[in-house]
Amino acid sequence: MTATIALTPEKRLRTGRSVWSDTPHPQLKTHALRRPLQCDVAIVGAGISGAFMAEALSRHYGRVVVLDRRAPAMGSTHASTAMLQYEIDTPLTELSDMIGHPKAARAWRRSFAATQGLIRLVRDEKIPCGFEDRSALYLAGDEMGGRGMEKEARARRRAGLDCEFLSGRELKARYGIARTGAIFSDRVAVADPVALARGLLRRARARGAKIFAPCEVHDVMGAARGVMLDAGGWFVEAKAAVFCTGYEVLKGLPDQHTEITSSWAAATAPHADYPAWLDQTLVWEAASPYLYLRTGAQGQLIVGGEDADLDSPSYRAGTLGLKAKKLAQKTSRLLPGLKPKWTHVWAGAFGESSDGLPIIGAVPGMPHCFAVMGFGGNGTVYSMLAAQLMPGLLKGRPAKDAELFAFRT
Repeated sequence: MTATIALTPEKRLRTGRSVWSDTPHPQLKTHALRRPLQCDVAIVGAGISGAFMAEALSRHYGRVVVLDRRAPAMGSTHASTAMLQYEIDTPLTELSDMIGHPKAARAWRRSFAATQGLIRLVRDEKIPCGFEDRSALYLAGDEMGGRGMEKEARARRRAGLDCEFLSGRELKARYGIARTGAIFSDRVAVADPVALARGLLRRARARGAKIFAPCEVHDVMGAARGVMLDAGGWFVEAKAAVFCTGYEVLKGLPDQHTEITSSWAAATAPHADYPAWLDQTLVWEAASPYLYLRTGAQGQLIVGGEDADLDSPSYRAGTLGLKAKKLAQKTSRLLPGLKPKWTHVWAGAFGESSDGLPIIGAVPGMPHCFAVMGFGGNGTVYSMLAAQLMPGLLKGRPAKDAELFAFRT
């Protein structure tokens, strides 16, 4: 075996109390690792990425093991607002300037396909997770005005993505929002991220997957026909390891021009006062920092944003009150007359890549090791995308478009 290499740092990924903290979730039974194991695939991480991965790979392999230092879905997933939309944070027109229009269009279409695959999966498997269909409203802001919105809408339609450009006048008449334009799109959704992750893990467990938590993975080593994971004195031997560790990024990776930042969110009590159309529509804006809004299954208004380019748990905790006030002020400016009263305020680590695309693929210099870095505002959809791509990658038969999301060299 080769020398060991350090794995992931343990971080305080969230602070405050998210709306999911007071949502009842059935317990998910896990196991303590008490003996050495052999398996086909070891998945490190039991958050939303690891859950999608376990559900997908349990369809292809008889021996799937999931390992996490926390209880399932108790890291960043517990801080997610689970807006399940295909719109990549980097607009199609901007991404086209970065990587060329053909690749950018393929990436956007792949994100759309992943979103539709996620929706079908939740429905087919009947996962109880507060899932509801939505439309999306992308508002002009300080990073893209009305003309830019119109150009973006044309680019999306040319790429085969259905959407509608709304002028400032149409936007005001339909939604009462005073902006210079917006893009309306359909076929997106919302969910409870904790219930979704645990529901996926239950499906994987029903097919034979084993979930060990809490279980700290200290090292990974090359083995004759795969890898060996040191899990606190016991070893897990696998033909391949997939690291779904979120913002606790695997050490030793080549620079991927990613950044860990901070984001805040707040929610009202159930049956809040807000326009009825918000129960059918997600709202977000082309601004920095941007504001976004969704509603919950019990009629909560959930608002987020105020991102800061700083990965500091103490800063996140110390600014909860200030950020909550700013989110309320921005919400009132966007929807005059609305004065939200928060019952939950929380913050969490958030990851960004330079082009807004996830990183999914074989880890350079680490044979039989793969990683998922679903950085971006639609990380849940990227987790589904990773689950669609990984079976082919593990078998050495990459699916179409896989190269778009591989490690950058």
